[in-house]
Amino acid sequence: MDGDDARRESAILDALFTQAPFGLFLCDAELRVVRFNSAARGVHGVPPERILGRTLAELVDGLTDEPVVALAEEALHTGAVVRDRLFSGRPPADPDRDMTVSVSLFRLEGAGGEPIGLAVVVEDVTEREAALGRLSLLNSARESIGTSLDAYRTAAELVDVLVPGLADAAAVDLLDDALRGRALQPGPVPADTPLRRAAFRSVLGDERGPPKGALNTFGPHTPYSQVLNDLTPRLITGVDAGDAWLGADHSRGDPIVSAGVHSLVVVPLTLRETVLGVAALYRFSRPEPFEDRDLALAAELVAKAALHLGNACSFARERTVARALQQGLMPGRPPELTAVDTACAYLPESAGGDWYDVIPLSGARAALVVGDVAGHGIEAAATMGQLRTALRTLALQDLEPAELLSRLDETAAFLTRTRSPVGQGDETTHDYLATCVCVVYDPVSRVCTAARAGHPLPVMLGPDGSALDFDVPYGPPLGAAGAGYPSATTVLPESTLLALYTSGLMNCGGRDGATSLERLHRILAQPDESLGRLCDSAVYELVPRLPREDAVLLLARTRALPPDRVTSWTLPRDASVVSTARRLIEHQLQAWEMPDAVSGTELIVSELLSNAIRYGQGPIRLRVILDRSLICEVSDTSSTSPHMRHATETDEGGRGLFIVMQLSDRWGTRTTGDGKTIWSEQVIRHGPTR
Repeated sequence: MDGDDARRESAILDALFTQAPFGLFLCDAELRVVRFNSAARGVHGVPPERILGRTLAELVDGLTDEPVVALAEEALHTGAVVRDRLFSGRPPADPDRDMTVSVSLFRLEGAGGEPIGLAVVVEDVTEREAALGRLSLLNSARESIGTSLDAYRTAAELVDVLVPGLADAAAVDLLDDALRGRALQPGPVPADTPLRRAAFRSVLGDERGPPKGALNTFGPHTPYSQVLNDLTPRLITGVDAGDAWLGADHSRGDPIVSAGVHSLVVVPLTLRETVLGVAALYRFSRPEPFEDRDLALAAELVAKAALHLGNACSFARERTVARALQQGLMPGRPPELTAVDTACAYLPESAGGDWYDVIPLSGARAALVVGDVAGHGIEAAATMGQLRTALRTLALQDLEPAELLSRLDETAAFLTRTRSPVGQGDETTHDYLATCVCVVYDPVSRVCTAARAGHPLPVMLGPDGSALDFDVPYGPPLGAAGAGYPSATTVLPESTLLALYTSGLMNCGGRDGATSLERLHRILAQPDESLGRLCDSAVYELVPRLPREDAVLLLARTRALPPDRVTSWTLPRDASVVSTARRLIEHQLQAWEMPDAVSGTELIVSELLSNAIRYGQGPIRLRVILDRSLICEVSDTSSTSPHMRHATETDEGGRGLFIVMQLSDRWGTRTTGDGKTIWSEQVIRHGPTR
């Protein structure tokens, strides 16, 4: 090699060691530095005598751990190449700064293959690793935040990402109105707005924070209240115990001082200018304070969480509306009836479509109904209201349970074809609209008739608490295009207990339905216990603390109307029996000590009998029942129902049913197995004088 080539190679080698942007060190066989590049970050400007001749162990002392030297010795002795091995530490010149370096090692060999030294490449990758760390946090947030529609859980997922990835402690406080599902207004939010602690996490232990759900407000003129006021994130460094804002809110200031917090970040939780709450990040364990890039990262993480929190609050709002709608469409306190004593437990936990009803019918009878609409949310609640209204209307027409469910199925099919979603609710598709069970009980004959549409069997217990067999045939759910509904009829002993319920009562707590049904039998097998206490006991034992489904339990204990409150006569189909019937009615009302009701009742019976004689068939049966009202019934074997018409001034007839309507509080007609019954009810305003 001539002189020019040697000088050229020397110039190239010098350029490498003076211009390389990373640390390049050449060590001899004893790992002493014999040459290095002075342009590398952390080396530029350092006198050569402070580096040349030093061992690698002396150079890395205080910068990182001993494994660098051990790795170098291994590479020198074995010839193994080390590439991009990361080490963290703090440089002696800047002990407050965390530093991450990438180290690569390869052995230098002589002409005979013997080791003559080691090349060490050191690169400061602090910024690169910080950027990768930020990307990792963002990816972690994307995967772990928003796994449910529960606001508390979403807030907990956020603080789990923030600690310890970005902060030593983090807290999320959400507006009380947002958690309650109330409508929110665009910011700013006044300082005295109530919030609830939704989540807290600290490297020192989560128990150090306020309890979950605790109600609080932020004091005025603090970073928290300022953030809620202008919706601008805050970065506070150099926190000092004497800062005025710490003294303005001792409930937060004192823990901050005692923990040694030196910097914090406060970020508003907003969604389309609507404020949901605030998130706060604290550093006290790691020495480096928050920086602007930490503020930007925290704001991005909080913004991602705000999207899911907004969904959770929207779900809570929809659930609140659905529950209000559901409760508004439900019946009030069950009416007091002679036929049955009732009590109900109604748990609208998931804002679904469970419902119940107790409907007084003609002839002192009562209808007991429990139903369950498929799905949850506003749509299910609205559908429940439509079905309950339709069912009550059909029941008041005195339809038998089987026919009632057949007509209700037609309504359900219509709703299935025409309904449109009114809320997000439950997105699961169902092949039916609802299930339902209907039981009609007659306290005069003690006959009970029931039919069900895809609903669980009623539970029936005798007066002594023993189980009674009442196998109501299964019918298809409402809206499932079934082929009719069979019914079952039985005569019940007085004080029989009937229990109608929805599947939510049986499927809670991970138990199977058979086990829950056995427990329900055991709970209800207490003949001397009140129905209210039995309902409470069933709820306490069968429903967990956090049920996922609505649950309804309707209990009814049957009564029998005393024989002296019912009188009936069979009369021939002849016009002369009208006067006879008037005398019979007068004698019966006198026996019941109700003289004030004689004249009106005589007129009602006269018109009902006249109608039956003129348009009916076969013998006529007159029955009078003294219940909470005075009931008059006229039955014949004709299935033709009467129709009231308004007679003109010149008409000689056609006023009979109009008169009955004027004198009665309620009247109607119902079909029977062998004909029809026209009935009238008069409210007893003074009651029997006895």
